[in-house]
Amino acid sequence: MKSILRYIISLGLAGGLIWYVFKDIDLAQMLDRFVEADWKWIVLSCIFLLGAHVTRAWRWNMLMEPLGFRPSLTNSSVSVLTGYFANYIVPRMGEVTRCGTLNRLEDVPVNQSFGTVVAERIFDVIILLILIGLNFILEFDRLSTFFTDLIQSKAGGQAGPNPAWWLAIPALALMAGAWVLLRNKSFQQKLLANKLIAKIVEFAQGMLEGLLTIKKLRNPGLFIFSTVLIWVLYYLVSYVLFFCIPETSDLGPLAGLTLLVVGAIGMTAPTQGGIGAYHLLVGNVMVLYGLTKADGITLATFIHGAQMLFMLIVGALAFLFVLIKQPKKDKEENSIPLAQS
Repeated sequence: MKSILRYIISLGLAGGLIWYVFKDIDLAQMLDRFVEADWKWIVLSCIFLLGAHVTRAWRWNMLMEPLGFRPSLTNSSVSVLTGYFANYIVPRMGEVTRCGTLNRLEDVPVNQSFGTVVAERIFDVIILLILIGLNFILEFDRLSTFFTDLIQSKAGGQAGPNPAWWLAIPALALMAGAWVLLRNKSFQQKLLANKLIAKIVEFAQGMLEGLLTIKKLRNPGLFIFSTVLIWVLYYLVSYVLFFCIPETSDLGPLAGLTLLVVGAIGMTAPTQGGIGAYHLLVGNVMVLYGLTKADGITLATFIHGAQMLFMLIVGALAFLFVLIKQPKKDKEENSIPLAQS
């Protein structure tokens, strides 16, 4: 019942966000733009997306090698694709599905492969945090103006604080808090008694342990290269789609970086494949680059729709491959009598 309720809530949230985003959009006009789009860029975007997932599978293999497992790149790629396919059906099921698929194809224990997935996600979170910081630095004027206007609109037109204070005040607060924690042991114990604080500390410790796993890799440099390559390909997946529609063809590389960061945040929403949240965030942030809100939502729908359709098709094919292929465990059991005879 908990799983069913979670699914219904997720589906309801996605539906509510979609209604809110598209309630003032002329869907017929949007459809006409899709028909007139230059589809060769969509093909190129899908190639980049597939390349990103294969690279993710390659990086995943690197993490499993110290554990004594060396699955084939094909089976790892199929497992990754089925994971993304599952995410479009049931949110947060992708990681479990990916590990279960690899267990069927390569007989890798789910608990061990799941640990490598957690470590993998830690590195992705770090890259995303770096990209958020880089995006804010490169687009400081544009983003600070956006947030200033947002605060002023919420405050009834009153002038908001200088954007520089948004960085200075939290930074000073964090430094003061860290100093108090380091100097006061009893205060540390009181904080750790709080369940929420304890979970945050436990999460931070897990991230540190995940980072330290890179020391066990045979080639840490190759692992870092594959991580960077994944995100470069993610960037290209969205950026090349700018050229599909005349209204967005003049957007520059920095707009692509903003879209990557905001879109990645939207995809973390507890909805199927980030549906609704992605459209809302990307549609609004693209207004910063001269697009109307309608054009921003059109772009978000185009990018998300192309990725989702491609992943549903490729993911379904990967799922069929898993169903047809004989599990490795059964194959080994069938080969034992032959070897003995």
